[in-house]
Amino acid sequence: MLLEYRARFNQRFHEGDYASLLALLQQRCGVGIEFRVAETPIFVPPALLQDMAAVGADLAKWLVGHEAYLDAARNAIPAGYCVPDETAHPNFLTADFSLVRESGGKLAPKLVEIQAFPSVYGYQVELCSAYRDAFELDTQLHVFLGGLNEADYWKLLTQTIVANHDPENVVLLEIDPVHQKTRPDFEVMARRLGIVVVDIVSIEAIGNRLHYRNEAGRLVPIRRIYNRAIADDLIARNVRLPFDWTQTWDVEWAGHPNWYFLISKFSLPWLSGLALRHAVVPPAVFLSHLIEGLGREELAAAGVALPPGSSADTVYESLLLKPLFSFAGKGILFEPSQAQLEAIPAAKRGEFLVQQRMRFEPTIETPHGLTQAEIRILYLWPDGGNLTPALSLVRLGRGKMMGVDHNKGQKWVGASAAFFPG
Repeated sequence: MLLEYRARFNQRFHEGDYASLLALLQQRCGVGIEFRVAETPIFVPPALLQDMAAVGADLAKWLVGHEAYLDAARNAIPAGYCVPDETAHPNFLTADFSLVRESGGKLAPKLVEIQAFPSVYGYQVELCSAYRDAFELDTQLHVFLGGLNEADYWKLLTQTIVANHDPENVVLLEIDPVHQKTRPDFEVMARRLGIVVVDIVSIEAIGNRLHYRNEAGRLVPIRRIYNRAIADDLIARNVRLPFDWTQTWDVEWAGHPNWYFLISKFSLPWLSGLALRHAVVPPAVFLSHLIEGLGREELAAAGVALPPGSSADTVYESLLLKPLFSFAGKGILFEPSQAQLEAIPAAKRGEFLVQQRMRFEPTIETPHGLTQAEIRILYLWPDGGNLTPALSLVRLGRGKMMGVDHNKGQKWVGASAAFFPG
């Protein structure tokens, strides 16, 4: 981390500036922010972000080009959620990295997970801008990646989401979007791109086309869908859709739903086999392989410290248990016991993985002590275009997990942004 910028920010910090940050965000997003926003951005060397962006892109391209992997991932898609007309590649990609202290003392990034699903591409730009204005940050600090400036970013985002369609015929599709915590992002995207935010349960199907009703009640055909409806949320809420996902519709997808499953935590055991090529990928195996196969031996060979026995009370302090298809850290179990692992029915064990636990290194000096950072690289991949790292997103925390829901009641934690000199 860039200590000069950190020291300067901490010295000049005033609670009134933080209040200004929150007011600017609400004003620019048009709605209140219901999750915690950190009092500070982070200041990082550009090479760190560039390295993360390059690794994430390399791993994603390997997955997209690996037919055996894709076939296995398709077979893991829950029944009723495999959508026809899958695109050649995802339009959106996020790669999350932690910073850990290696045995030699050097800080190094480690992959937390990789997901082909959109993040808060609109809100994050407003957050970066609000940090810059509220705290009068150095004008030589930048936030956009891949050689982009802000105008380039919005142009690429428009190309990826709207493509060559009239924005009136492009919808941001979500479950009950008015009550989602990510609503500020939806409002920014609607305003900047001219698209419409639509509740997925209000869609009307006529023939092989999907429609929504505008504010005047007129039925408008949908030509392209910017999909923000998370499949596991649909499943958890038992949402009854007014159209069949598995039917072929005369519509394009900006973020085809299948990619949510195809590049997800399901990829981690496959990617961990690339450890010799990318040391950033922590060892991981499917739970079924750990209990019924050679997963234990493979983890040990990869350097994961495991207890000698496997009795019911054996605790795996160096492992995490993760459900394959969940969002925002849902269902993650730290230090699982053998009894907890075996309690998962054999038929369900293929829906979980165990991964080496990464201990985030606290690197951000704050008035409340050292704080950890998780850095997410946001990529855009327009139809027929190139995979491009565009922006980063940061979560600050001092707990086991980095999500804003897991650091309640604390200060100088929450959603943040990364700035770098250049």
